[in-house]
Amino acid sequence: MAQQDLAGKVVVITGASSGFGKGVACRFAELGAYLVLAARRADLLAELAEHCIALGGRAIPMPSDVSRRADVERLAEAAVREYGRIDVWVNNAGVGALGRFERIPIEDHEQVIRTDLLGVLYGAYYAYPQFLKQRAGILINVSSELGGHTVPYYSSYAAAKHGVVGLGDSLRQEIAQAGMAEQICVCTVMPAAHDTPFFDHAANYTGHEIQAPKPLHDPNDVVDTIVRLVRDPKDRDIVGGDGIVKVLMKKLAPGIQDKIAAQQVHKMQMQDAPPAADSPNALRRPMREGTEVSAGRRG
Repeated sequence: MAQQDLAGKVVVITGASSGFGKGVACRFAELGAYLVLAARRADLLAELAEHCIALGGRAIPMPSDVSRRADVERLAEAAVREYGRIDVWVNNAGVGALGRFERIPIEDHEQVIRTDLLGVLYGAYYAYPQFLKQRAGILINVSSELGGHTVPYYSSYAAAKHGVVGLGDSLRQEIAQAGMAEQICVCTVMPAAHDTPFFDHAANYTGHEIQAPKPLHDPNDVVDTIVRLVRDPKDRDIVGGDGIVKVLMKKLAPGIQDKIAAQQVHKMQMQDAPPAADSPNALRRPMREGTEVSAGRRG
């Protein structure tokens, strides 16, 4: 697609109130897209919708919690009701719970799975029939490099992100068997660690201040990737050179990669980090903090 082809495209974005979602919303607005913006923070969504309109797009805010199936169904219905179609659906909303597996409350593990895996499944489930009806559409699921390898203390998050990768691969096979691979695309984005508010929002049961892994990348790299995938879809895109290396090492030398990753994360998060009290942060309910694309950790 040429740049002007994005004008008028109907794009649904979950997790739009900060981080990758907010960055993608603003970028698509600049390109003249018609947006449906979803997140739990209604006030921030309303502000973002106004900003996107000022940038040259159209936008409606739809306060939604993707861990609730009915919210995602209403989101899809609103997009079709407002614009008549859905061209792109970006499953971006995500949360985390960090700590030793047994110290994280089971309810928090469940909420991570509901948001990061079931939320993606719900989005795919309600977008895909519309794509079939239109005989066109692009589904973009934001997973993580932890969908291709693992580290300690991110157990339910890694499980969910592996599930997102598997969901995308399986759905892509179904589309091919239906003879629709040229019309409907499923893309999985797998970012390495990026400087978004994720680490401010994640539930923390480590006993220490959450440390963002290094290197910490510019979140606009993921924004650029998502825009590029709408123009030129591909099955998977790992964003961040270190993420590419880690996922490759997991395939070629899994024992070595597991040991190195475990030692690095344990030292960074459990040995060297200052002490801190446990907190669910934004996992159970939204926080006011962390409203921008970047969290400012990169200076």
